[in-house]
Amino acid sequence: MAENLSGGNNGVALIANTLATVFALYVLIEAFGPLSGAHFNPVVSMVMAFRNDLPRALLLGYTVAQLLGAALGAWLAHAMFDLEILQWSTKVRSGNSQYLAEAVATAGLVFVILRSGTGKASIMVASYIGAAYWFTASTSFANPAAVFGRMMSNTFAGINPGNAIQFAVAELIGAFIGLALYHLLSADPNQSNPDV
Repeated sequence: MAENLSGGNNGVALIANTLATVFALYVLIEAFGPLSGAHFNPVVSMVMAFRNDLPRALLLGYTVAQLLGAALGAWLAHAMFDLEILQWSTKVRSGNSQYLAEAVATAGLVFVILRSGTGKASIMVASYIGAAYWFTASTSFANPAAVFGRMMSNTFAGINPGNAIQFAVAELIGAFIGLALYHLLSADPNQSNPDV
């Protein structure tokens, strides 16, 4: 929709994508938090399993569900906007600045999740991701499942499959940097956040 309505103006398309992401992310975290802990992101789930906040036996199932959900979401969006369902992105997102941006975005995301107080994760995460769209060079995917889904969409938000592995590696590194920052800056780093 953003691409259709922006008339080629990337700034307008980015504003539209930002707003849609912020509002949808807030609602989804609120809706799915009580059911699954709102786990939409494999590296966040990995950090939670590492911290024993998520049973490690569930990590593989969560990751498969996250990747499958991303692919199905891309295909559903294509169907709604009368696009070819199966496609690959040609949008190149490469270079050290992009990978650094993904590490920073993901480190911040994990830090915010771990620091969010009871009942505040949805607004804090949605606000952080909305801001990170603009303060990172990569527009803050911060999620390997998002990378997976977006490489299957040759739209404004897509990513060339050839860049996907580098993004996912940067996100994994960033996730554990975020965990390290949390431990460094928290008075009680072993306290779990029940909302995430």
